Amino acid sequence: MTMKEKMHNCSLYLPNDEEIMKEQFVCLEKLYDYNATRPMEQDKRAQMLKEMFAEIGEGCYIEPPLHANWGGHHVHFGKGVYANFNLTMVDDTHIYVGDYTLFGPNVTIATAGHPIRPELRQAGYQYNAPVHIGKNCWIGAGVLIMPGITIGDNVVVGAGSVVTKDLPDNVVAVGTPCRVLREVNARDEEFYFKDRRIAEEEL
Repeated sequence: MTMKEKMHNCSLYLPNDEEIMKEQFVCLEKLYDYNATRPMEQDKRAQMLKEMFAEIGEGCYIEPPLHANWGGHHVHFGKGVYANFNLTMVDDTHIYVGDYTLFGPNVTIATAGHPIRPELRQAGYQYNAPVHIGKNCWIGAGVLIMPGITIGDNVVVGAGSVVTKDLPDNVVAVGTPCRVLREVNARDEEFYFKDRRIAEEEL
């Protein structure tokens, strides 16, 4: 099995493998160009994302700067995904994000890990586990999502949370480590923030 094959099955591998690095640098060049675009170049950005990402749906918007180990090469976005400043994706293996999910600023999604045994780290080994995020999620500012995590549909993750365990559908989750606070409920159908009521015309 090649080092490149080991990238995607949670095996230990060496990321400084010559074949891997040659392909990775091509992706990083594209990411550099994306981050150098001007605010008015919206069409150019959209086209570049189609070339950079494994999959990206219509209506996605990613505010530069974007940071990604592979420039989005292993990232799969549905339609209508929005990411604020400084989305960081350690996309050494695949990241899947469902339709209409929102990312606050400074969110990190990590797929890569390093073994606890120090000799293996010293030798440069790492492993990767894919991350799955459902549709209609809101991932708050500064959230950290760890390798191998699955987040269900319609989930709100509070700002600053560290997600170390899977989250089911339809919950609000917060904290370090992140835990389910409550389910999305009937009150959420009526109020959008504290005692602020949703107006009829906003539905």
